Amino acid sequence: MENKFVEKKIVYFNKAGRTNTRETLRLAAEEAAARGISKVLVASTTGETARRAAEQFAGTGIKLIIVPHQFGFKAGKRFPPELVAELEQQGHKVHFATMPFHTDDFHGCKAVEAMAIALRTICQGMKVCVEIVLMAADAGLVAQGEEVIAVSGTRAGADTAVVALASTTSRFNELHITEILCKPLKTRIWPLGPTPYDRPRQD
Repeated sequence: MENKFVEKKIVYFNKAGRTNTRETLRLAAEEAAARGISKVLVASTTGETARRAAEQFAGTGIKLIIVPHQFGFKAGKRFPPELVAELEQQGHKVHFATMPFHTDDFHGCKAVEAMAIALRTICQGMKVCVEIVLMAADAGLVAQGEEVIAVSGTRAGADTAVVALASTTSRFNELHITEILCKPLKTRIWPLGPTPYDRPRQD
């Protein structure tokens, strides 16, 4: 008789943030090897997570697609140009592009922010994972329907990893998150003020 379900493990981190980077990358590498996935997408703003990902995946034959913030998104330390050259020499790709969930002012509507908020109800990293898959597919760095792993985090580092079937922004409905490998139990980012976890209890 054919099995009607598959039982898998999800790792939940008690706290969000960079302290989970090592374990998140380990889980992503383990799953990519087990599934024969050849591309792993990693969100990285300053390059710290990208460096650690390159170390984790060294010698595996798996190619990284590193996706930093778009230029002009916010002030602060940017992804180092010298690291771009270093990673691409190792066979990886660093891709700068428009972040699709941050275009509401350009389009004059709040639809994209509403999608971002909906994804943040799972965790901040889920929003970013979906975003970087769209960005990579729009650039042709991953194929339509290709199975990939996406890794992102909350503010800094990595704490979220998912398996996804890639798609472009013009075919957004065909992007599917097929499995969550890990995520934080709580996310520190909330678009409209403090998170429910930060509010004082009334009882």
